[in-house]
Amino acid sequence: MAPTELHPSTHRFSFLASGYLPSRVKSLFNAFCRERVLDTLREGIVKGGLVVIDDQGCHEFGHIDQESGMTPVTLRVHNPVFWTRVVISHDLGVSEAFMEGDFTVSDLKGLLNLWLDNRAGLSGLSTPVSSFFARYSAIAINSLGRQSKSMAKWNVEVAYDTSNEFFQCFLSTEMTYSCAIWGDEEGGVRGDLIDGPRPGDLEAAQQRKIHAILAKARIRPGDKLLEIGSGWGGMAIAAAKQGCTVDTVTLSREQMAVVQQRAAEFGVADRVRVHLCDYRELPQSFEHAFDAAVTCEMIEAVGPKHMHDFFRTLDWALKPERATIVITATSQPEHRWSEYQPDDFARHYHWPNTHLPSPLSLPNAVQAAVPGRFVLHELEDHAIHYPRTLREWGRRLEANFKDDVVKGLQSKYPQLRNEADLQYFKRRWLYMFTYAEVGYARAYTNLNCWTFTRPENVREVCA
Repeated sequence: MAPTELHPSTHRFSFLASGYLPSRVKSLFNAFCRERVLDTLREGIVKGGLVVIDDQGCHEFGHIDQESGMTPVTLRVHNPVFWTRVVISHDLGVSEAFMEGDFTVSDLKGLLNLWLDNRAGLSGLSTPVSSFFARYSAIAINSLGRQSKSMAKWNVEVAYDTSNEFFQCFLSTEMTYSCAIWGDEEGGVRGDLIDGPRPGDLEAAQQRKIHAILAKARIRPGDKLLEIGSGWGGMAIAAAKQGCTVDTVTLSREQMAVVQQRAAEFGVADRVRVHLCDYRELPQSFEHAFDAAVTCEMIEAVGPKHMHDFFRTLDWALKPERATIVITATSQPEHRWSEYQPDDFARHYHWPNTHLPSPLSLPNAVQAAVPGRFVLHELEDHAIHYPRTLREWGRRLEANFKDDVVKGLQSKYPQLRNEADLQYFKRRWLYMFTYAEVGYARAYTNLNCWTFTRPENVREVCA
């Protein structure tokens, strides 16, 4: 199946776009939706400025003062179905309209920031229909088996098995698909904006992140490390180079093949074992075998219904006296966090059925699952490092999405031989990079790193 088929348009819009409704009805509904959107923009935009241009004219919203030097965001509507998408699917509808080319915008980042700046006023775009679908999707993700073993495998295939060559075109050399940590050597979190991107900066920042996580895990030569979520092997290989034996777990066949190949290339194949299985199906030999466990931006796929199972599994696999867990994950701030999180662009098109923890919900889950077995040693927020990581990925995708990468995708997914589908696929990724960048930059979402240890597990002798 092609990636666009793996991520179908929301059912709420698909019905309206189908042939079930007469064209006259669709036209009237588009007109109704247009007026609703324009009325909401008139009342809702109180910060910044937006210019909307469609076949009926130019419309200005908010504060537009050309003499102030502040340039408003300009949005051009190319297909009137844009209005229906926004009313039916709200912010998810905007993302679908962008991918379909229903509109173009002078500054996508500016548009998303404008949305956040005025989200209280723009909440008027919600309708009983969009609210119903939001509640239904939240219940489905939480309660209807969306993180079961069979669904977990499908979720991973959708998120990571697109094509190794495709991910290679925008990731760093070791193919780390998670947030880097930027240091002074790379100019910090805004170095690319001040001095421009430089070759090797992303690789250096990813290595810094990998070694920071391994340092938190307190591993030493001869230790055994359990990794849940292999990625393409960057963490496992780095740990093996430090003298550890690593058992790494993945549900992705494509990732498994790359990890095994790279471990052999780096001469650590004897210390890196890759297991194609769910974290709920670990070998019996894993019981109390490991000194540390790490999982990097994977726990979002566990879901609240299975969080206790996850931590019971880690408790079972780690040594009973001295052991450490390091977890990084995107999270929601406490004031917005809920066990019921609705479908949105990221969940629908990139990481199906994921559920974000909050900074405090994860420690609470640990104590509920295995009372007294682990203590929270450290909690950090690395969110300011993600915007630059995402900008670097976007630049690399723009530069490398051609020739062999495109041919490889088209060979695997014949639908992408159609230019419209190919551009849809590319816009989906570019939209995600910008969408996520704005979320992290505005602290709308966090990126936390939790370190848990066995009780009274002192890091070093201090008395």
